[in-house]
Amino acid sequence: MARTSEPQLLVLHAVRLLGFADTPAVADRAGTGPDETAALLDEAARRGWLQRSSFADLGGWWLTEDGKGENERELARERESADPGGVIAATYREFLPLNASLQRACTDWQLKPTALDRLAPNDHTDADWDARVLDELTAIGAALAPLAERLTGVLVRFGGYHARFDTALERARAGRGEWVDGTDIDSCHRVWFQLHEDLIATLGVDRGAEG
Repeated sequence: MARTSEPQLLVLHAVRLLGFADTPAVADRAGTGPDETAALLDEAARRGWLQRSSFADLGGWWLTEDGKGENERELARERESADPGGVIAATYREFLPLNASLQRACTDWQLKPTALDRLAPNDHTDADWDARVLDELTAIGAALAPLAERLTGVLVRFGGYHARFDTALERARAGRGEWVDGTDIDSCHRVWFQLHEDLIATLGVDRGAEG
């Protein structure tokens, strides 16, 4: 039976996955109520796990090094209890080739090499080129589905990634290209980045040391 994570873990982990976010965004990502989220964020800040910063009219929470360490300890305890068979680690190994494919697809969405410039930006005037990239993303999404189901069967908090990816891809196919790689919306790339971060955090993997 899938394990439901503790609210404190969900809130701290949401900040890690979002990078920098205000309280409503954290509550939405964690799936916790607004009042509970605000209380848990304040408590985490008192413990030195979070800090709050403001830039012009933008304010949000971010994880300190102590908070990152606490989050990783919580994740390790949860994984050891909920996943003694190593399902998450096995699924992560299957995820890595898809991750490489996703990175190539996003690069092809951003760049379209020419004879004179291999780093020429993709101006999206070549419909066949863009259609090929979208087809590749569709294949990646289809391959993600069973992996996401397996992860959610262990920990409920892994739910939603596949649906979010498909929603972004549907919008991109409808002509809104920013939904492939936009950084300020729930694009294919942003959803994938968060899933990748979720996996390496849960497993205690160093992103820079991935094979």
